[in-house]
Amino acid sequence: MQRYFLEDTQFDDNYVIIAGDDAKHIQKVMRMNEGDNVICCNQSGDCFLSAIEEMTLTEVRASIQQIEERSSEMPVHVTIACGLTKADKLEWVIQKGTEMGAFSYIPFEADRSVVKLDPKKAVKKQDRWNKIAKEAAEQSHRQRIPFVYKPESFKQLTSRIEAFDHVLVAYEEEARNDEKSRLVDTLAKVEEKDTILLIVGPEGGFSDREIEGFIQAGAHPCALGPRILRAETAPLYALSAISYHIELLR
Repeated sequence: MQRYFLEDTQFDDNYVIIAGDDAKHIQKVMRMNEGDNVICCNQSGDCFLSAIEEMTLTEVRASIQQIEERSSEMPVHVTIACGLTKADKLEWVIQKGTEMGAFSYIPFEADRSVVKLDPKKAVKKQDRWNKIAKEAAEQSHRQRIPFVYKPESFKQLTSRIEAFDHVLVAYEEEARNDEKSRLVDTLAKVEEKDTILLIVGPEGGFSDREIEGFIQAGAHPCALGPRILRAETAPLYALSAISYHIELLR
């Protein structure tokens, strides 16, 4: 069933007003009619089965039938911090990471990032990233949309580390050294509602300066298996491992 994420102001007692691109999508793309059902989610993550009662050129009015009981959200909050990468790799991470349960994303400029984002273009880029996250959340039947922050500096990112319960840095040297325990040990300590920050570098990996800075701030370098993963593969591997350990094994 089609799902739409709406502002809290669009909910009024037992009704919801769907407007803008979402209303166009219902009428022009989905070709729905009065009596058809949709799922409408508010900003708190509550989702409601709703029946379309009235449609105009600009709005769709639906009555709320019942709240969605099933939750598809990961029981821990995983934030992915990605070094800026070339082409559309970060868009791929945001789309697929959202499908896999990521809570939020923090792009950052790493020492070896080939891409240096123009501050004037950052807002437009952030809007596109958040649109990708919204569409992926709708497709994967999430209850909330992961938020994509505007690109940050290395200093800004390290200042965030102390706010998380667990912080891991995907570091290829750990894989080369055949280190396998840190990810497993960390996941064994994770409890429901904990916050996890996973930091992944760009195509060229991290500099020694960055690794030292992360460790000093309280992060722990770890391997993601015995193989060296691409920048866009590493966060998805980690999300899969976290989901398996937290959602399927427990």
